[in-house]
Amino acid sequence: MQTLGRAMRMEAREAAPPAGAGGWSKWVRLNVGGTVFLTTRQTLCREQKSFLSRLCQGEELQSDRDETGAYLIDRDPTYFGPILNFLRHGKLVLDKDMAEEGVLEEAEFYNIGPLIRIIKDRMEEKDYTVTQVPPKHVYRVLQCQEEELTQMVSTMSDGWRFEQLVNIGSSYNYGSEDQAEFLCVVSKELYSSPHGLSSESSRKTKLLQARGTRM
Repeated sequence: MQTLGRAMRMEAREAAPPAGAGGWSKWVRLNVGGTVFLTTRQTLCREQKSFLSRLCQGEELQSDRDETGAYLIDRDPTYFGPILNFLRHGKLVLDKDMAEEGVLEEAEFYNIGPLIRIIKDRMEEKDYTVTQVPPKHVYRVLQCQEEELTQMVSTMSDGWRFEQLVNIGSSYNYGSEDQAEFLCVVSKELYSSPHGLSSESSRKTKLLQARGTRM
């Protein structure tokens, strides 16, 4: 009877023999919140400092087992799937209705550093997208002579574009020729910055603004 009892205890502990033992089983069963997951020891040990790696290597962590010998882990099984899949292929794949905050909570519990960083980066990108203010359109009306049109085009700064050109007729004589004048409407998109609208006052912009608005 003593020999039989010793054999039964060894069988119950088969899934977590000492590190490096030749009797290690390749497959490991995890009972997470009542849902059983089957994976390999190699997958669980992919992140050496994680809770799962230490658990399956039989370190100081202690975990009860169910009647099948699966490790009992009192966590939400809904979010454990993405955790396990990340250890399998290194990618974060979530269903459209799954909250990233929930997966982050589990990743922190299991101490999976690379996954924690990926989720936090995703959440920061989403926060930036939500809080980003749409660009504002700024319009300027510039008055110039016909002979200045070419120069004005060449001195337009990046981001500015023509919207409309209006001929307002001849307003003065230059020598023996009449010079036509134009109103040139230009626009630019300005994006929000921590200090308000971005100015982007380059040399060309200043040159354009120096012409002023002469309405």
